Amino acid sequence: MGTAGLFITALVAVVLLLVLVIRFELPAFVSLLLVSMGTALVAGIPIEDVVPTMVAGMGKVLGSVAIVVGLGSMLGRLIEVSGGADHLARKFTQVLGPKRVIVALTAAAFILGIPVFFDVAFIILAPIVFAFAKIAKLNPLKVGLPVGAVLLTLHVTVPPHPGPVAAAALTGADVGLLTVLSLLIGAIVSVIGYFAAKLFDVRKIVLGDSPATEAIEAHDADEPLTAGPRPANDGPMGGTPAGGVATATATRTVTTTRTPGTGTIIGLILLPIVLMMLGSTLSTVLGKESSVTPIASFIGAPTTALLVGVLVAYLVIGHRTGWTKTKRSLVADSALPIVAVIIFVTGAGGVFANVLVESGIGDALTNSLTAVGLPVIVAGFLISQALRAAQGSATVAILTTGGLLADAIAAGGYSPLQIALITLAIGFGGLGLSHINDSGFWIVTKYLGLSVADGLRTWTVLTTICGVSGFLLTWAAFALV
Repeated sequence: MGTAGLFITALVAVVLLLVLVIRFELPAFVSLLLVSMGTALVAGIPIEDVVPTMVAGMGKVLGSVAIVVGLGSMLGRLIEVSGGADHLARKFTQVLGPKRVIVALTAAAFILGIPVFFDVAFIILAPIVFAFAKIAKLNPLKVGLPVGAVLLTLHVTVPPHPGPVAAAALTGADVGLLTVLSLLIGAIVSVIGYFAAKLFDVRKIVLGDSPATEAIEAHDADEPLTAGPRPANDGPMGGTPAGGVATATATRTVTTTRTPGTGTIIGLILLPIVLMMLGSTLSTVLGKESSVTPIASFIGAPTTALLVGVLVAYLVIGHRTGWTKTKRSLVADSALPIVAVIIFVTGAGGVFANVLVESGIGDALTNSLTAVGLPVIVAGFLISQALRAAQGSATVAILTTGGLLADAIAAGGYSPLQIALITLAIGFGGLGLSHINDSGFWIVTKYLGLSVADGLRTWTVLTTICGVSGFLLTWAAFALV
């Protein structure tokens, strides 16, 4: 199939997917698989390779997402049900005042997003965001959208995240200089994203079932999280009669005799973050040749850090609240049904993205834009943005663009500062147009309770505003040096 045919196939696939999900309200998981299969057949992928391609796409995403989402949700669930998130939100709201809550959380997200991957950081912050929104009487979208935008901005531009690090290696950019520039421009973009998120009229958006709405409903329950000792006839979940079935709803209305303190909750949140920062920092400083680097990488891996965080929370929260071992396990396990839809839909998004990649649509876009002959920094942003829109993964878009432009950058006689700015522009290209083929789109929309249509109107628009703003700032700096 020629380039034009591939473009038309991709466009029809996206439109069909939106129609199935929005107009016919077919489950997103089924819609993504159905459209992926049809796209693979139409694009010319051999029929015997269609299903293996779909399975490979699911595996690529779930291999990293499922463990992180599962452990992150367990950690958040333990903190939430113990009353810790609610307590932390009340404490900070009293100190900062309701009007400063969004600013404080956005600033915290900026710091957290430097070492921690987007999906991990968003999942860790989610229960805190929901608790703050409830206590401050804010719509969760007013907090969740700017927090997500900040985290994604840093993920695509700041080392040690994989996209910018690998791109720097390909383009020859100085990692230290790239880090400084990305933090400076990223801070400005974060402010732009904060104010851009205010433009959405979230009052008109009806949130569906999600961790956000479930957390708020739990706090709105007649029996508060810290109402005192549970009745004698209650089962281990504090809302389930002995011998009954413990459900997610039961855990949300659990009562405890003691609530973990502010310092304890902050420590539990920071523990996996510190481990990831430590592993990342040591790996960068020591280099690949050091025998300590594999150990540091193991300690700093999100899976290891979150597993340690869950185990420590299991022990500390259980001891602080006086929960039995059975109750601790049931509370942690109750996180998994809540995020099951998120995991499956995110994996199906990976299926669609992999089909688009294997069909050659990404390569066709890249070749078309490269042939236009634009300035390198503009071409870097546009190619990265096009690849991001075509196949979903920001990291793949950044890596591919860096490889394509490596020779042009090397032959261009650019200064180290200019090379760093070109690399940064490539990173901002991977920020915008987060939509239905992006696993991050599904994580954000499903956690916040957004429909696909509302997600496109808010999250997709917000990431694009941030991406274009970042590029324009980078291009302006490039013109001055």
